[in-house]
Amino acid sequence: MVSHGLDRDILMQYQAQEKYFERGDIIFQENSLPRYFYQLKEGCIKMVSHGEDDKSFTQGIFTTGQCFGEPPLILNLPYPSSAIAVTSGKYIRLSKENFEKMLVEQPHVCKMVNTLLAAKTYEKSKRNTMLTGQAPEYRIQFILDEMKRKQGIDHATREQICLTRQEIADFTGLRVETVIRTLKRMEQENKIEIRNRKLYY
Repeated sequence: MVSHGLDRDILMQYQAQEKYFERGDIIFQENSLPRYFYQLKEGCIKMVSHGEDDKSFTQGIFTTGQCFGEPPLILNLPYPSSAIAVTSGKYIRLSKENFEKMLVEQPHVCKMVNTLLAAKTYEKSKRNTMLTGQAPEYRIQFILDEMKRKQGIDHATREQICLTRQEIADFTGLRVETVIRTLKRMEQENKIEIRNRKLYY
């Protein structure tokens, strides 16, 4: 199940804007109040939160066509995570006021937003279950499969996965050293390829 975003034409009808971003850009900060609805037109971002020991944890990864950060926007609560660009790309943003106006005036869009939120809750619950207590290789392969699915890449096709070892570690709850060691073993078993330090799966 992939939660796709809203119709771009409707977003633009309510004065949405398109913005470019570069890898590493922070789109919004953890603990800041939401001001916009966001949807990726192209590229990839990750949602990262920090614990008391300042250890980072990747809460989710979003790719082309997906919206992100909408639960805090709807609840009018601070963001629990920061949105950080994994690649360069472009996003569409719609002001909170116009987003709320759109939901009132477009009931079918409101229904779609509800469906998106339900799909994300389901996917996160399923992901947490799949990653709990599993062997490192299983956790990593699950994340790589999820990335290919979100990017619409055929499972039989080997493509570059735009995640660093640290990002894989953050997302799976593994140590970076464990990720590196496991990826080397997966490469020896021809489950992945490493070309110029880039991961292909």
